[in-house]
Order: sequence, then C-alpha cells, then structure tokens
Amino acid sequence: MFEEASEVFDNMFKSSFPLTFIVFIPAVLILVSPLPAEAAHEFTVYRMQQYDLQGQPYGTRNAILNTEARTVEAEVLSRRCVIMRLADFSYDKYQKALRQSAGAVVIILPKNMSAVPQDIVQQFMELEPEMLATETIVPVYFAMEDDELISIYTQTLTSSSSQGSLSAAEVLLHTATANGFQMVTSGAQSKAISDWAITSLEGRLAGVGGEDLPTIVVVAHYDSFGVAPWLSYGADSNGSGVSMLLELARLFSKLYTYKRTHAAYNLLFFLSGGGKFNYQGTKRWLEDNLDHTDSSLLQDNVAFVLCLDSLGNGDSLHLHVSKPPKEGTPQYFLLKELETVVTSQYPEVKFSMVHKKINLADDMLAWEHERFGIRRLPAFTLSHLPSHRLPQRSSIMDVRSVFPSSRHGAGEPPAGPHVDVKKLSRNTKMVAEALARVIYNLTEKGAPGDLQIFTEQMQVQEEQLSAVVDWLTAQPRAAQLVDKDSSVVSTLEYHLGRYLKDVKRHYVKADKRDPEFVFYDQLKQTMNAYRVKPAIFDLLLAVCIAAYLGMMYLAIQGQDHCDPKTMATYEHPKNFGVLYSVVRKITQPKTKTH
Repeated sequence: MFEEASEVFDNMFKSSFPLTFIVFIPAVLILVSPLPAEAAHEFTVYRMQQYDLQGQPYGTRNAILNTEARTVEAEVLSRRCVIMRLADFSYDKYQKALRQSAGAVVIILPKNMSAVPQDIVQQFMELEPEMLATETIVPVYFAMEDDELISIYTQTLTSSSSQGSLSAAEVLLHTATANGFQMVTSGAQSKAISDWAITSLEGRLAGVGGEDLPTIVVVAHYDSFGVAPWLSYGADSNGSGVSMLLELARLFSKLYTYKRTHAAYNLLFFLSGGGKFNYQGTKRWLEDNLDHTDSSLLQDNVAFVLCLDSLGNGDSLHLHVSKPPKEGTPQYFLLKELETVVTSQYPEVKFSMVHKKINLADDMLAWEHERFGIRRLPAFTLSHLPSHRLPQRSSIMDVRSVFPSSRHGAGEPPAGPHVDVKKLSRNTKMVAEALARVIYNLTEKGAPGDLQIFTEQMQVQEEQLSAVVDWLTAQPRAAQLVDKDSSVVSTLEYHLGRYLKDVKRHYVKADKRDPEFVFYDQLKQTMNAYRVKPAIFDLLLAVCIAAYLGMMYLAIQGQDHCDPKTMATYEHPKNFGVLYSVVRKITQPKTKTH
C-alpha cells in the first residue's frame, strides 16, 4: 500500500508541476502558520478601586481583559492593553490611554519602593485621587514587577517604539512579522457585593467615684485606602493611630487597676471600620448610641472625643478642630496640657491647633472628629499632618518598609510615607502624658510641666508599638477586604479584650434600597501573557491564500484537455498562456538522445 502511494506521489511531483504547486504550497502555508498560543507568563494583578459612595461611582467599572499588549509609545492604543512602568507613569499618558479607549491599563510597580526616587513617589500619590475621581470603563490593574514581566514590557516597548519612525509599508511588514503578547485575565466581570458588613469595636474602662462621671472617648479607624485595595497597607494612615490607641489602652488599664490611680473618668476606646469611606462605622456607632438606646456613655457626659490619625512620623503635631474650644472646658484643658507637655518635655516638636469648619456640602468629611461634631459632641483629631488633603492619607505608597542604612542614612528619609517607630513612641508618650494630666487634674494641683508619669514600669513600650504596626501592615486592610470574620477584626478584638472591659462589636450594612456605599468584587485576579502573532498576520496570511487559490482557479478553468493515461500531453489552455508554456518547458522530462 505504501509503495503504491509512493509511486503516485512520485509521478505527481515528477510529471505535473501545476498539480504539485496546488497541493504543496497550501501545505507549506499551513505548516508555517503560527502555532497555538504559548503561555509566556502568569502573574497576579490587582484591580483599581471600584465602589459607589452616596450614589456616586468611583474607579474602574470593568474587570475583563483579552487583548494585545502595547506600551503608551504606540500610535494606536484602541482596544490594546497598555503597559506602563511606575517610573514612566504620568497623568497625561494615563489620559491618552483612556481617550483612545484602550482595552486595559497595567501599571508595573517595583518590588522595592525604597529604590524609587522621592519625586516619582510624590507624583504618583498626587495622581491616585485623580485616577479614582475619573470613572472609566477601562480596567486598570497593578502588578509587581519580576524578570518575566520586565522582559514582556521591554519587548513590547521595542515593538511599539519602532513603529513611529517607519514608513507605512514597513510598519505593516513589522506588525505582521513581529511577535506580540496577548494579555488575558482569568476572572469574570465584577459585580456588587451584597450584605457586606463593616465591623467596629469598642471597649471601656469605667471610672470611680460616682454615676455621672465624664467620659473621654479615644477613636482610631483601622482600615486602609489606596488606588488598589489589595495594595493598601496604610502604615501611617492609620496603622500608627491604631497602634497608639492600643498602647494607650494598655497604659491606662494599668492605672485603673490600682485604687490609688483609678480616676473619676470613664475611658471609652473605639476602633472604627469604614473610616476611609466617610467614616461609616463611626456614623452607625453614633446612631446606635444616641438614637437607638436609652443609656449610653455618649449620651451622659462626654468631656471630649480624641481621634488619632497618622501619628507615625514628623516633628510636629496638629490638633484639628471644627470649633475652637472655649476656655474652662475639658477640651480646652487637653489643648493646654498638650502645649505644656510639648513645651516642657519635647521642645523639638512643634504643636499647633488647626481650625476648619465642617463643610456638609463636601462628599467626604475631612477628619473623623467631624462625625462627632455633626452630632454636637466636642471632638478633635490629632495628627502630624497639617491638612486632610495631603495624598499620603490615601495611598498605596503608605507601607511599612524597613530601609537599609546604606541607602537611608542620617538625614536621608525613605521615599514615600512611612512609620518611624521612635517618633510614634514619642508621640504616644506625649498624648498619654497630656491625657493623664487632664484626668488627674495635675496642672491645678500644681504639678510641674516636666513631670513624667509614664516611666520605668509604666513607660511606653516601643517594641509593642513596632510589633502592632508590623502586624497591621502585613496584610491589606481595605474595607472591601476586611469582613466580620477577618483575622484583622478578631485580633484587634483580642488585644482590646486584654486591657478593656465590655468589648463588643458593631456592624454596619448598606441599606438595600438606598445604599450609602457599594463594594464590588474581582479586585485580585490572575493575568496570563501569551506569546502570539499579531492579528494582522492572520489577515495577511488569509489574503495571500485567497489570492493564490484564485489564481489557481483561473488557471485550471482555462485548461481544455488532459490525457488521463499519460498526464503529459495537453492542448495548450486558453487562459494559461505564456505561464503554462514556461512551466511545461521547465518541468518537461528531458529525453536522452542516442
């Protein structure tokens, strides 16, 4: 059987070139056509924020990607996945991708942020709010760089950059022959998360000496925020505030253990959830305590509410108030005691009061104390930041990094927001000393300003502060990722329970008819980069095959007769013309002459 097949093919190739041409060329084209796409690299991507707040949508509204990769240097970005590195990122380039209806944007972040220049970090932090404020259907992802991803970016950059200096024909040829990358995500389209519960925690230390005792409330929100939820670690904002609150709870729980130092103040500690979403946890907590119960510490006699926010760095402290405290009030005493402690014990620190009225027309409140101010409770926020508008309060650059001394020596701060544990410890001691002076009325009793209560066995534990900040920043704490069963909530609850009494949870869920906030899923996905030929290659290949088959059809249609016995004697075809004569002359077997 194989011998017969071999003889047939041998006769066909020797005696009939047109038939050979018709059979052989399509086979070659099929064999050299692109092989099935090969997976070049698989990596994790983190999608930009997608949420609704008070009916207003924010962030990207899409989560599906299946398109070819380009860099922003390419002329045409429509329906392409635009890859950028952080060092080359700018708002103009980002807007160029959006204007051209790019298929997606992938921003590659370096693994070691300490290697990024300060100006690049600052520029990106300032752009994060702009990116979120611009609602877009273009999916935006962030990825951590690795060798394979950098190689993909470099090859795509070379392909995209070379097209600008070539002619149209050269661009077409280059596009058809170059290798490209098809970027594909594995997730589905994003959808709203129903019945998401934001959890807040409270605990208390009861005062002694009567029933109608004044209450001091210490508050810090524990969630973080940035342009991508899975990259939001919130070291300074507000891991430092949570760490300080837990240390204050530990210190005053010791004082309240002994009868001699058990003060006539109730101390209420509150860790709020949803702080980065207009302080939703605090809002619900106030409603539960002021509107839905007959007895609450917040109803009776609140001396003041002290909110802690971003206290892990800097040599300045700012007390943000919505209404300057009146002389003779407990909040005025705290202001003066803070000034006394700073002046007498920490002269290197600059302390000031910042007054800003509550603007109810704004979509977002400036500071957490404004939630209490709306309910006519005296409150303020303590922070090393002079303004609520500073971008480091809501940035993925706010990470807990340990920087090598070789790069960040004396006088050279690390890039981006960070927590200096020594300064956090110093700030914690200042707040603890000022609160103690208010609680025990030390100034009126004639105690000097340099009197230190928290020393020796009662001193602030720097190691404890560092450990809490390290733990908090070991996982992202965006509100969309921390549910009621999260280890973040249970661990915070455990720590509060070590020092405080009556620790309890408070939940807030969005109203189903008119939700104040809506979260969406598909925030973390797997992306595959497949090495493929561009789509134009398939188009050109199809055109060539069609042209070839058309030519063969015309040639065959022009043939009149073929001797089926010899396959060698033809009448000259009508439409074959010169081509047929030349082909027959070349392929005609030569006869030997004797």
